[in-house]
Amino acid sequence: MTNNIAIKVENLTKIYHLYDKPQDRLKEALNPFKKSYHHDFYAMNDVSFEIKKGETIGIIGKNGAGKSTLLKMITGVLTPTSGSVEVKGKIASLLELGAGFNPEMTGLENIYLNGTLMGFTREEMDPKVDAILEFADIGEFIHQPVKMYSSGMFARLAFSVAINVDPDILIVDEVLSVGDMRFQQKSLRKMNEMQERGITILFVAHDMGVINTFCSKVVWINAGEVVEQGETDSISKKYISFMAYGLTDVAANDKEDISANENKVSHTISNEQLNWVTPEGCESFGEGGAQIIAVSLCDTLGNPLNTLLHAQKVNFYVKFQAFRDLNTVGIGFLLKDRLSNNIFTLNSYMYDQAIDTVKKGSSNIVHFSFEFPYLAEGQYTISVALSEGTQDNHIQHHWVHDIYTIDYLSAAKTNKVAAILAFEKNQIELTYERAL
Repeated sequence: MTNNIAIKVENLTKIYHLYDKPQDRLKEALNPFKKSYHHDFYAMNDVSFEIKKGETIGIIGKNGAGKSTLLKMITGVLTPTSGSVEVKGKIASLLELGAGFNPEMTGLENIYLNGTLMGFTREEMDPKVDAILEFADIGEFIHQPVKMYSSGMFARLAFSVAINVDPDILIVDEVLSVGDMRFQQKSLRKMNEMQERGITILFVAHDMGVINTFCSKVVWINAGEVVEQGETDSISKKYISFMAYGLTDVAANDKEDISANENKVSHTISNEQLNWVTPEGCESFGEGGAQIIAVSLCDTLGNPLNTLLHAQKVNFYVKFQAFRDLNTVGIGFLLKDRLSNNIFTLNSYMYDQAIDTVKKGSSNIVHFSFEFPYLAEGQYTISVALSEGTQDNHIQHHWVHDIYTIDYLSAAKTNKVAAILAFEKNQIELTYERAL
């Protein structure tokens, strides 16, 4: 293994023997003719990849794909059936909540116990304890048996130990999801610091926002095999499509479905029928050449929407007023989650649908019609923007933060091949009204 490689996994395979009935295991062990009563289950099948020193790599895949099995073999908790794992450097890992903790011992005693498991003497752990206690921030509970701890307290202490023992490689398997939001943000900032210090990080999470933010590359695993590995941006899009629709390659289908959507005609909804939401109380900024007056989100029949489902067809309207003559006007919106991560955006520039001219004093309505994408269940906000120019070079006349809030309810996986962000060109409707 070359000097710049931290982890090298080569042809890694893990096979478990599965028995249909409990007694079959005994029958196989006692059978004089070595008759087999089991069938093989490949938890990991011929997996290979390399991780360079200082890289942050995400391991993605649905539940049961084999991610945790892979990490356990890398850390030496499991022995592979075949293949090899080479690791260069000291590993600190958080594989399972409470792993390596004795529930009868206090938090402080468990700090030293974990240090011993990582190869440190008590004298070597002494100077690290203060930093561990400060980060964990569990107060007087550090002197109580850890069996009294909540899952969040467990995670805080375990993560604090792992990051304060100066590892060369940090392996984190989804355990941060049990902490509260404040601790999650604190932990992610700490991981940022570790990245800057050149520590190799192997990170498993189902939150693709975190994966996209922290990981330069990802390894996508499904059914114990590597589906694809490489740059995070391109692979994460395919993975999201796979999780939403069971597809591994949707590029061609997306184009076909968008083309079909462009010719659809939706139910006609009158201006009076819409339930308009104004930007009062919302933060905003811009040059002021035009102003967003109100927005409306509704279904195909014009019914207002505050709760959405996966693949639901929606109409989004933006009403604005021009205070001077404008050319090449772009209208768009941005969907953000509760942590203010950008989820997706739609704007008229993306589909060559900028408005050529808008007259001073005119009132205008822009209509977006599209199918809502697959998202994690939760609350989201919509921010709206109005600009003049091009996608790359424009004047921002008005941007309104978080003008609309929606609750998204996830739905069962469908077999539909959907263009999840189809912007229907013929559905941009502009209405000019004389200013009052």
